[in-house]
Amino acid sequence: MFYRIELRKRKLKLLIDNSKIILGGNKKLKIYGTLSCKSGKQMKKENRVFFDSEKEAIDKDYRPCGHCMKTKYLKWKDGIHL
Repeated sequence: MFYRIELRKRKLKLLIDNSKIILGGNKKLKIYGTLSCKSGKQMKKENRVFFDSEKEAIDKDYRPCGHCMKTKYLKWKDGIHL
């Protein structure tokens, strides 16, 4: 897991371009989603974290975003493990 506050803008772009980061998350709310999610783009920088896989996010007890990952969120909400 990468913390936004620890990454400079250029380093973050390189990690995304090289597919080392594929998902973003909110460390306070424990929610993960796509990098293009409108909700994710609105969060404070100090709350942003990034993941290299969905498994990593789930292993760290994050839940799917209800906006950009609606199907996975509904399964999570219904108690169906991903």
